[in-house]
Amino acid sequence: MSSQLNKKSVARNYLFLGIMLGGMILGAIVGWIFPEVRDANNEVIDAGATVLEPLGTLFLNMMFCIVVPMVFSSIAGSVATMRSRKRAGKIMGTTILTFIITGAIAAVIMIVLMKLIPPVLEPWSTLTEGVVEQPISIPDLIVNFFTVGDFSGLLSRSAMLPLIVFSILFGFGVNLGPGPDSPIAVFLTSLSDAMMKVVQIVTYYAPIAFFGFFADLVATYGPQITADYGRALAVYYPLCFIYIFTAFPLFAWFGGGKGAVKEMFRHIARPAITSLGTCSSVATIPTNLEEAEATGISKDVSEIVVPLGATMHMDGSCFSCILKIAFLFGVFGRPFDSIGDMALMVVVAVLSSVGMSGVPGGGYIGEFIMCSVFFPDQMAIAYPIAITIGNLVDPPATMINSSGDYVISYVVSRFVDGKDWFQKAMANRKKQNIE
Repeated sequence: MSSQLNKKSVARNYLFLGIMLGGMILGAIVGWIFPEVRDANNEVIDAGATVLEPLGTLFLNMMFCIVVPMVFSSIAGSVATMRSRKRAGKIMGTTILTFIITGAIAAVIMIVLMKLIPPVLEPWSTLTEGVVEQPISIPDLIVNFFTVGDFSGLLSRSAMLPLIVFSILFGFGVNLGPGPDSPIAVFLTSLSDAMMKVVQIVTYYAPIAFFGFFADLVATYGPQITADYGRALAVYYPLCFIYIFTAFPLFAWFGGGKGAVKEMFRHIARPAITSLGTCSSVATIPTNLEEAEATGISKDVSEIVVPLGATMHMDGSCFSCILKIAFLFGVFGRPFDSIGDMALMVVVAVLSSVGMSGVPGGGYIGEFIMCSVFFPDQMAIAYPIAITIGNLVDPPATMINSSGDYVISYVVSRFVDGKDWFQKAMANRKKQNIE
């Protein structure tokens, strides 16, 4: 009986994924048929399918309202109820190190690809200067990454990394003070469980939201996907899907061993489609947590890896950072062959990706850092070009970033729970199904 129920649950899950994917495809078709039209002064003449954008914004806003209390309760509750503080430190240390390594690997892959397939073949002769945001100093950038000036600032989804830092500290405060069995620790765990149920309710609206998202995206950027931009996208989009079917299985196999790759593919579809549809790592946190729990990953592992990954695990952003640099090298006619430049690209890609907010656009901090390092004398031109590319590749980049958080949970579990953690999880599931 339990096995039959499990099969029905899987069937319902894939049916819903198909409906969400169908909403995205239908939205893209509508956006292509009814594009936004602008005149010579860049004024909107016909809004086209961009009028459907509120359908997606409604879903995204609901998820953002959920995700702040969810991130706080899941991380703080996980740390508060840990019996071993050494284990908490090991999880966080392993997680961050893994994020850095995978980000560097992604950057190197993209550099090799850009050498083989340059996105811009001829320098652009006519360039229009754009507007550069007010620069921010490196010390201020570091402070803003990890802290906010007032407690109320933590209640905003734009302060995800400071919220995570506060949640970890609060969790340790509860663990060291009242203790893992205290009412406040139990409350944090219960709040996390309740928020997951709220997510399940909101998710039923997702197909309509994805329809609106993609109708607006294609209606807005469809005309720009030509010539050099089209060449860049023709390289980037397939690479993201190839990465999912090559690198992700390797990470899952390394982390879980025999059977882990098959299990990973069973659970990764929903986070991938959710992130592709919302273009938001933060909005995918609840889905990733659900799939990690269904896989058998320890709750304390997933509740640290997934929220932390939403702001610090950015393999897709590392891809796009290298793409933007290579694109601009071609635009300005700069040779793309210096070993020193390539090494610096890897460093910049990882640093500009780690700590970026898990929301669409990422505040354009990464673009600013990248342009200030490689094109300081051409900022007014390079910056808007980089932002345009970033917007065009945002959906698949976010998909790699977000769904990768779930996959990295396998790797962290290996070092925290042992090489056979996955086999034990599968044995426990089998035992439960029999009972």
